[in-house]
Amino acid sequence: MADGYRESTDSWAEVLRDLLDRGLKAPELATGDGALGFWAALRDVFDGKAREQRCWVHKTANVLDTLPKRLHGEAKPAIHRIYNSETRSDAIDQVQVFADTFKTIPRRP
Repeated sequence: MADGYRESTDSWAEVLRDLLDRGLKAPELATGDGALGFWAALRDVFDGKAREQRCWVHKTANVLDTLPKRLHGEAKPAIHRIYNSETRSDAIDQVQVFADTFKTIPRRP
């Protein structure tokens, strides 16, 4: 744990460098929210060796936030079908189903 400034790249880099100094090797996969500072620091400190994945909880919340509340009950299971897909191909198919289902819905700003 460390004090930081608004999840800045410098603050995240300080945390990651401390972990590196204590023996952490580049992670295989890093999962996080949309904090851009984290991703930039991760690439810098670990020379782009870590694969990146957005957190599905945050991604789901962000997608649902753009849809009218009346559709959340339909959209949330559709999102779950995407990330619970057995294969990448199945996930891509589910993304298309989601897009087709909700393409005519006006998005909230």
